[in-house]
Amino acid sequence: MRRYSEPACQYLAHPWCDKEESRKTMDTGYSKWRKLDNAALAFPLVSGKNDTRVFRFYCQLKEMVNGELLQTALDQTMEKYPLFQAVLRKGLFWFYLEHRDIRATVKQETEPPCSRLYIPDKKSLLFQVTYYKNRINFEVFHALTDGTGAMHFLQELVQEYLILAHPLADLPRIEKEAEITHGDKEEDSFSQYYSSDIPKDKEKKKAAVKLKGEKLVHSDMHITEVILSVKDIHQKARSYGVSITVLLAAMMLCSIRREVPKNQQKRPISLMIPVNLRNYFPSQSMTNFFGWIEVGYIFSDETTFEDVLLSVKKQFEEELVKEKIAMHMSGYVRIEKNPFVRAVPLEIKKYFLMIGANLGSRSITAVYSNIGIIRLPEEYKEYIQHFGIFASTNSLQMCSCSYGDEMVLGFTSKIPNDSIQRNFQRMLGEENVSHRELKNEFPGYGEKHRLEKKENQKVIQTFSFLCLAIAVICGMINFMMAGVLNWFWFAGAGCACAWLVVMVAYYKRRNILKNEMWQLVIVTVAGVLWDMFTGWRGWSVDYLLPLAALAVICSMWVITAAQRLEVAEYMIYLLEAGAFGGVIPVILLAAGVVTVLYPSLICICVSFLMLVWLFLFKRKDMVREMQKKFRA
Repeated sequence: MRRYSEPACQYLAHPWCDKEESRKTMDTGYSKWRKLDNAALAFPLVSGKNDTRVFRFYCQLKEMVNGELLQTALDQTMEKYPLFQAVLRKGLFWFYLEHRDIRATVKQETEPPCSRLYIPDKKSLLFQVTYYKNRINFEVFHALTDGTGAMHFLQELVQEYLILAHPLADLPRIEKEAEITHGDKEEDSFSQYYSSDIPKDKEKKKAAVKLKGEKLVHSDMHITEVILSVKDIHQKARSYGVSITVLLAAMMLCSIRREVPKNQQKRPISLMIPVNLRNYFPSQSMTNFFGWIEVGYIFSDETTFEDVLLSVKKQFEEELVKEKIAMHMSGYVRIEKNPFVRAVPLEIKKYFLMIGANLGSRSITAVYSNIGIIRLPEEYKEYIQHFGIFASTNSLQMCSCSYGDEMVLGFTSKIPNDSIQRNFQRMLGEENVSHRELKNEFPGYGEKHRLEKKENQKVIQTFSFLCLAIAVICGMINFMMAGVLNWFWFAGAGCACAWLVVMVAYYKRRNILKNEMWQLVIVTVAGVLWDMFTGWRGWSVDYLLPLAALAVICSMWVITAAQRLEVAEYMIYLLEAGAFGGVIPVILLAAGVVTVLYPSLICICVSFLMLVWLFLFKRKDMVREMQKKFRA
């Protein structure tokens, strides 16, 4: 793999990186901000309350976890992984990650597993470390890293914790194969290995069987964990002449088949199998660097387990070759680098990306992800029971990892019943593979969490109903008194405006400055419309627009100072408010629409002075923010 002598040189080479930022970057070893890798581009768009795109990697110890020691261990681990100390921000064309001085804090587990970590407008880290009894949990939003990156982080965290918890045991540290630079860790390996010369993949995927039924809400997601003997499953795989991954994938297909209705049996049952691209293209990146293959089978009444095994083995052999992997990988990157795609604003682009993600999922029934073997020095086995992994899902997913002689399979499902998981365990028994189901506790489950969600939703629903009820009552009174609807339209419009303002304020509550910009636009547009439909008097452009812009600009400065916001948090909104308050009144004055001069003139002057001040005193920050937001 090509190595760099300068940390993060791929970012320093960008024309928008000034010398000051370059210096800071070289001092810390990491870029102050970086674009999302190719695999992560769609995660912020397709994630939500019911499919959080969060996965959990955990370590079950043989002793109770000390929260204070775990916090110290996390602080020490973060010194090696400042790459993870980032928040997700939205640009005009793409999302990007930005370094923030937010301390990662350890908490006791209280939320449902794999709960939402990325919430738009909330400046929070994209991972969390929690604990419960003797379990250490590491949960991460998939846009930040993949299973390999999470595994390395958790290994470091558990190592640091056990060394602190047992100072007399003289536990050895994990041996590093080679010195990994900061630039290596944050390298975008997709771009590194992309080549436009690689031919396009023209293979058409068939629509696969979909697991039907009403989906559970996230807090009710089924989690089933099964622990196997690595020795047993390895012997069974060898007896069939296949790998463990092929064996488990074939068993998963057969387990699903037993639940497929007759009217869908002509379609293939297909699994998406994530592939660690580091096995084919050398990389030390801790960002996402994975692809996937799809393996499937069209069952018939005569199909045997051996038939499925042979087919899956053949598909693995055909798909897991470097040339084909490169073809798939270049296909992903080719879309990202398409000039038309890059030039489309994110607010428009996201709908096409979501449609593409949904169309791509048509050929997938379920997901199976095998993280592989977790290796720690032999001395650690005295303190560790096992490791486990599972992920949020919108349907059905199985993840697996192994430590020592124990392999843990983590099933997550939004399907109301757990018949597929039962089928899988039954097949393990039929194949004489010793196994047992883990009875882990998840304190976040329960009625309390669901009730809190319902209460929040109830408040919104109640307010919406009240606005509608007031409008309807006004209409009724108007018709009863006058026989026609005249002033009702004003009352209805007022209720609609109130509802819109409150709803926007609620959904944008996590970012006050963005909220203010939304409110400014809504209020001014609503005011102009109200002025037009009530017989134009010009009050909306003479007074409302300039005074509202002035109020927003002044309040932004107060909020910025009071909350001591970082430059990255306020710069773009000050620029937006300045442009709004400076450009629009000028246009209206030039067009002769404004009849009262002074409010607009004051607004223009204040906006102009603010923009000049930003240019003179915050020029580098302003340019940097514009470059981040407008990076295509």
